[in-house]
Amino acid sequence: MPRPHTVRLALLLAAAIVLAVRVETASAADIEKPNVLFIAVDDLNDWTSFLGGYPGVKTPNLDRLARRGTFFTRAYCSAPACNPSRASLLCGVRPSTSGVYHNPNPWRAQMPDAVTLPQHFTAHGYKVHGAGKIFHGGFRDPQSWQVYFARPTGQTPKVLPANGIPKTAHFDWGPIEGGDEAMGDTQVTDFGVKFLAAKHDKPFFLAVGIFRPHLPWYAPQKYFDEYPLAEINLPKVKQDDLADVPPIGRKMARPEGDHAKVLKHKQWEKAVQGYLASITYTDGQIGRLLDALDKRDDADRTIVVLWGDHGWHLGEKHHWRKFTLWEEAGRVPMIFVAPGVTKPNTRCERTVSLLDIYPTLADLAGLPVGEHLEGKSLRPLLADPATEWDRPVVTTHGRNNHSVRSERWRYIRYSDGTEELYDHQNDPMEWTNLADDPKAAAVKERLAEWLPKVNVEEGPRGSKKTR
Repeated sequence: MPRPHTVRLALLLAAAIVLAVRVETASAADIEKPNVLFIAVDDLNDWTSFLGGYPGVKTPNLDRLARRGTFFTRAYCSAPACNPSRASLLCGVRPSTSGVYHNPNPWRAQMPDAVTLPQHFTAHGYKVHGAGKIFHGGFRDPQSWQVYFARPTGQTPKVLPANGIPKTAHFDWGPIEGGDEAMGDTQVTDFGVKFLAAKHDKPFFLAVGIFRPHLPWYAPQKYFDEYPLAEINLPKVKQDDLADVPPIGRKMARPEGDHAKVLKHKQWEKAVQGYLASITYTDGQIGRLLDALDKRDDADRTIVVLWGDHGWHLGEKHHWRKFTLWEEAGRVPMIFVAPGVTKPNTRCERTVSLLDIYPTLADLAGLPVGEHLEGKSLRPLLADPATEWDRPVVTTHGRNNHSVRSERWRYIRYSDGTEELYDHQNDPMEWTNLADDPKAAAVKERLAEWLPKVNVEEGPRGSKKTR
């Protein structure tokens, strides 16, 4: 007998299929519908000029895009890992509903009838092409694309590991000898530029997924030169920061792992330099896409959305990578440019989720917004960023491990019932856990109301691929 959550998910996805095919004939010839340029950036945290995460970071093209529309200062992922975050965004379903909690969980097996975001646009008459990393790793889902260009492997340094840290796989950084043309992401961007230079007989949905600044942080030397080691600012770290963190949280942090190795090999400044170099390289590719879009006659009716799939730690809380429920792993850049809706250089302080992208794009394009989607259209905020919006964001890492982020607070509850609570108004670095403070009981109770009521079992693990 099927489990109740399986029946519920099947019904939701069946409704999505009906919505996807209902108006295909009517929409196929509707060339006046807006185009969509959908840009995904892997592992990019808030280290951009417009978000202010790192002083002196050089992101002129990200800033240029932010000035064109609305950028969100409190955007967060559904999960702090590539596969569950992307599956959630592209299918419109929470990890706790689908059972896709970790990178090795094949998402299509958990949601066989899901109508993905690109499939939804295909069904409504759009030309849908994709390139680079949109879905995670080996779970690219060919049925979501009319045409898809996979990212080629780029050049690597001649001596590996370039950072001298042994047995860390792709946890590496250093310059390559070639120029931009030696990077796989450059070829992905070439695909996008070529697509944007062509004429199309129907509205298009073009998805371009840029891999950097995902590890390894290999980039041309010129980008490393932009950030001299003597000028690198290290993240602020409190030595006993994990003392008031529950055991599950400390296990996620793994201070004895990456962080200990970085310190032992004196690589912290060089790691930060590698991350920054990768960001500025990627920023240049985004600039190429914007330049190509600006040459089009229909640029003024093209929606642009840019998002990062999750944040990234560079030593904060003695942790590296993503895979935690803290601010560094959850906060992401998200920008919308929606002609006729957004106003230039608009900053929105509301808490929003990557889960909201699917319903927002459907709404902006005039497509049906399925009831199965667990996010909410951001159109009201795009029109007026001060609109009342009492919707904290839930981020999930593993079954029954959740963070609830409001504009002021972050509340974490782990699977064993242990908790963390941080007041971002007074403690933006999340250094003081207030969960045991009796004065915070009402805050915890209010935020706990947003915890998922459904927490399905984790799906099977079909791959050990973690990148």
